[in-house]
Amino acid sequence: MRVPLIAGNWKMYKTAREAGEVVRTLRGLVDGVQGVDVCVCPPYTALVAAVEAAKGSCIQVGAQDCYWEKEGAFTGEVSVPMLAELGVSQVIVGHSERRQFFGETDATVDKKIGAVLAHGLSCIGCLGETLKEREAGQTLAVLERQVRGGFARHLSSPRLVVAYEPVWAIGTGKTATPAQAQEAHAFLRQLVGQLAGPAVAASLRILYGGSVKPDNIAALMAQPDLDGALVGGASLDPASFAKIVKFRG
Repeated sequence: MRVPLIAGNWKMYKTAREAGEVVRTLRGLVDGVQGVDVCVCPPYTALVAAVEAAKGSCIQVGAQDCYWEKEGAFTGEVSVPMLAELGVSQVIVGHSERRQFFGETDATVDKKIGAVLAHGLSCIGCLGETLKEREAGQTLAVLERQVRGGFARHLSSPRLVVAYEPVWAIGTGKTATPAQAQEAHAFLRQLVGQLAGPAVAASLRILYGGSVKPDNIAALMAQPDLDGALVGGASLDPASFAKIVKFRG
């Protein structure tokens, strides 16, 4: 039985003070919700405030990125042990914005996932196709390349979560239809089965991300291979995010 995960990626929004306020409000709205895992991923500067505000609640706190080395002369980077010491339990890796703006590749995704898992944290690894790739009929080929290049070595870890985020649906207001999302998720699960075996495929949580909102979460979650959501803009408002967490009504 795969427990759904609803994770909020706050991107470069919320100061430490604002993050604490949001988490304190959110915990009052979602505490007591059962059968779903909840995570928020603020910027690095707000992690301590978010962890403190979430203590004793059902809310987990994740980071939005990491570096694969434990320490060293890597100006501006943050290692997984540094995050773990703060009380962070999850790390997002390979988000399309990291790929688009900061040179993330399948090879670096592979290294980062390995580092996250090696240090005992959970990893939300992202993949997805651009609009140009989808219009060219390359969606499944792109997903397979990304899985083989960045995820294949780590599929057997129970702490790995895959997030399918079609790039054309991130921050655009466009959302993949439930059928489009299901097609991609089913393909990913089938591919994982080929690479790591049917038991791994059956237990792997695969999230959908891309303009997820309270009014479309139920239809998305009705699909058999969708196990939760990586939520962007709608996670910045605690009332909106709480509605998504309570997708069952």
